[in-house]
Amino acid sequence: MTIKPAATPARATVYGYPRQGQHRELKKAIEGYWKGRVTADALRDTAAELRRAHWRQLAGAGIDELPTGDFSLYDHVLDTTVMVGAIPGRHREAVAGDPLDGYFAMARGTQDVAPLEMTKWFDTNYHYLVPELGPDTVFSADSTKQVTELREALALGAAARPVLVGPVTYLLLAKPAPDVASDFDPLTLLDRLLPVYAEVLADLRAAGAEWAQLDEPALVQDRTPAELKAAERAYRVLGTLTDRPKLLVASYFDRLGEALPVLAKTPVEGLALDFTGAAAANLDALAAVGGLPGKRLVAGVVDGRNIWINDLARSLATLGTLLGLADRVDVAASCSLLHVPLDASAERDIEPQVLRWLAFARQKSAEIVTLAKGLGRGTDTITAELAANRADLASRAHSAITRDPAVRARTGAVTAADARRSQPYAERAAAQRTHLGLPLLPTTTIGSFPQTGELRTARADLRTGRIDAAGYEERIKAEIREVISFQEKTGLAVLVHGEAERNDMVQYFAEQLTGYLATQHGWVQSYGTRYVRPPILAGDISRPEPMTVRWTTYAQSLTAKPVKGMLTGPVTMLAWSFVRDDQPLGDTARQVALALREEVNDLEASGTSVIQVDEPALRETLPLRSSDRPAYLAWATEAFRLTTAGVRPDTQIHTHMCYAEFGDVVQAIDDLDADVISLEAARSHMQVARELAAHGYPREAGPGVYDIHSPRVPSSAEAAELLRSGLRAIPAERLWVNPDCGLKTRGWPETRASLENLVTAARTVREELSGR
Repeated sequence: MTIKPAATPARATVYGYPRQGQHRELKKAIEGYWKGRVTADALRDTAAELRRAHWRQLAGAGIDELPTGDFSLYDHVLDTTVMVGAIPGRHREAVAGDPLDGYFAMARGTQDVAPLEMTKWFDTNYHYLVPELGPDTVFSADSTKQVTELREALALGAAARPVLVGPVTYLLLAKPAPDVASDFDPLTLLDRLLPVYAEVLADLRAAGAEWAQLDEPALVQDRTPAELKAAERAYRVLGTLTDRPKLLVASYFDRLGEALPVLAKTPVEGLALDFTGAAAANLDALAAVGGLPGKRLVAGVVDGRNIWINDLARSLATLGTLLGLADRVDVAASCSLLHVPLDASAERDIEPQVLRWLAFARQKSAEIVTLAKGLGRGTDTITAELAANRADLASRAHSAITRDPAVRARTGAVTAADARRSQPYAERAAAQRTHLGLPLLPTTTIGSFPQTGELRTARADLRTGRIDAAGYEERIKAEIREVISFQEKTGLAVLVHGEAERNDMVQYFAEQLTGYLATQHGWVQSYGTRYVRPPILAGDISRPEPMTVRWTTYAQSLTAKPVKGMLTGPVTMLAWSFVRDDQPLGDTARQVALALREEVNDLEASGTSVIQVDEPALRETLPLRSSDRPAYLAWATEAFRLTTAGVRPDTQIHTHMCYAEFGDVVQAIDDLDADVISLEAARSHMQVARELAAHGYPREAGPGVYDIHSPRVPSSAEAAELLRSGLRAIPAERLWVNPDCGLKTRGWPETRASLENLVTAARTVREELSGR
């Protein structure tokens, strides 16, 4: 498509940027502060320098309008909780005494005070801290962070736009506080919250903001008429304020749907819409409502969640169509670039031609600038960029890396029978009870044990040649022996080998499967200071050789108790990778499932009687619109069953999920047909156990009684009380006792104490049951 120069040049912008720094400087500073090695002032200085570096990078790339306020020491929703003064009662004293320590206490808890609940940010692998609200919540404005960061950016001579979580999304993400009735609706607090936003907006205007962005991603989900009316009221009230910046209301992750005409009619000056993936439907919807006359449209045409280069010609065609639908059209990524790594040019181990297919945050910023230039000044000004882009897209499409005929033939031969166990659950359960001989309320862990500095050093030494493979293997064996010995002494019923050899639950497998690419510096924030390096799913998937059998069988040789084989499931392998965008996700999932099925069968053949296939991302990847969910759940549950259905009836299949709204996928959990599922439940006060009971879930379940995302050690009494709560929903003969999630991020002292308390709690409740 040829675009001629526009009367008003298009601006290039982004909604947010990776926070960590090129070498994860933020993570190191924060964790150093927690350990007392870094002062509060030094931490703040590091954060400020990272912000300045990010703004300089963006401005240097040609981004015209920089985001501020998106940077966070832990989580931007938690930052919003501080901004509106919605501090939970149990944390107020800590926040009043030291705001920084109080902030981290809300995120991580203390030994005496539980943290805020944590769950997934829409359908991403980012976790946010859930606001706790009630009818007595009193909001108060604290714009310090937002104003400070805006002034920092303006001091660099840049045009800057503060980015805030919008009031409607904030309330829709919130939950009733623990001491509040479960049917309390936080959205009823909207009229109480809007004056606080008005005060923050006035402060930002006074500090020099021309525009402020209010993010409302919750409006891309199915919303009730009352919720849409609340959105209309919110932006009618905020839009009619006189002391404020111009307002840009942003949505992303999906199509805005029925909320689009609602927002279009409000007196805000602009909307930011996603036009990638399913959200491409926003284009027709925008035309149907008559466009945005007199308003600014920020068009998210560069995918902010994946790492493949943009099809510049296709994006320009979309942008050209949008020119007639708004007063002005600017160019952006589809969402914050928080969800992609920082810079692809830092990768040295990826073949140069393949590297040209990839765009991380810095490369996406350059794409946005190119598109804005082509839109505003005419496509004749970007002829060279368009030619190079066409060549790179063609290189990927025709590469042998992307297609393996043998894999495709095998996937095409799959039948429905391949995804069904040979016997129904009731018969399997009887066979497993006889085979395994487990006690009532069996205890286990989710899989990983602490990844110590010594383990990370051993992996680094192996990579650099400071130790050989034999020396590394001896170190792993020693760690496995220690983990097995500890579990036996503690009294756990089903053991794990601890995953000492694994760098990450997805990356470890990706590095052993064909079709995946691994990065060295592709870090992405999952929560707080937890960063992961999602592998890149570039081609067809196969398993050249066994991946876990050796270490699992070694661990089993050390004990008479059952040792679980531990695998990551096909949906999570996709969700926590950057997936290919050139074929349906269901096709890719089936390829991964067949590779994992080989591993499951090899584990069983080696003598492993309990095999856990983790699917923590099943809920996370659930489409945001209900109309899109049946098709997704059909292939997602089939992929799990295809992975696990080839085993004998007396082999017990476990799965695991964490930090999600499980009530939305209870039927899908049932459809997995796993024998045992373990789920996060400690922070959510056993909510999932009640949801399983309400559904009539017929199999065994282990709702967690130990919150592993907090450094606090739960007492045995606390764990026992959670266990009793679980028993009110799940019969004792079907209830397991376990932590919420893996223990990789925890230290050994807290792990030992917590698991000892967990086993004590199980023993206490078991004795109570036997005495009835």
